[in-house]
Amino acid sequence: MDSQELREKAARIKMLLMDTDGVLTDGKMYFIPHPDGGIFETKGFSSVDGIGLRLMSQYGFKSGIITGRVSPATRQRAETLGMTHLYQGFLSKQEPLRIISEEEGIRPEEIAYIGDDWTDIPAMAAAGLACAPANARDEVKAEADFVAPHNGGDGAVRDVCELILFSKGLKDQIMRQVMSAEWPKINKNGLKIITGND
Repeated sequence: MDSQELREKAARIKMLLMDTDGVLTDGKMYFIPHPDGGIFETKGFSSVDGIGLRLMSQYGFKSGIITGRVSPATRQRAETLGMTHLYQGFLSKQEPLRIISEEEGIRPEEIAYIGDDWTDIPAMAAAGLACAPANARDEVKAEADFVAPHNGGDGAVRDVCELILFSKGLKDQIMRQVMSAEWPKINKNGLKIITGND
C-alpha cells in the first residue's frame, strides 16, 4: 500500500482498538507472589504510547482494548487513558469488534485495529485500518496495512496514533498545544468493561 492510500485510510478512522500483550506491552507478564501465597499478575506499559492515546481521547476518538487475558493492570491503564471499551477474556477478537462497531454506530472501515499475534488476524481483517508492531508475527505483518517502526510496548501504539491524528491534519494543532504546555483533562469515567471466559 502506498503512503497516499495509507493516509486516506487513516483519515477515515474514528476509533482505535488493540490487543494488550505484545501491543500495549512487550508481551512479558510479571507474576508477583503475595505473602498469603497468592499470585498477582502485572505488566509494563509505555508512557510514549500513553501520550498518543491521551491525544486520541482528547481529540474525540473512541479507543479500546480486546484481550484474551483478564488483568487489573490493563483495566487501570485503560481507565487512566480515557479509553471507552475494555473486553477482557476474549481470545477471539472479531466478535467484540463487531459488537463495539454496532454499539458506537461506527462502521468497521472507520475502525483501526492493532494486533501482534495470530489471534488478532480476524479482527485486523474486519477493520478499516490493520496495524501491527514491528515485532509482530510475520503472518500478522503480512495482513497489516501499516507496520509500525517500533515494537509492542515500546512506541508502536504511538506510531499508529500519530498516523491517524496527522492524517486528519491535526499535527500543527497538536504541536501548538505541546508548545503551550496545556493538557486538557480527559474523561476517565467512560470505560465500558466486558469480561469473557476465553
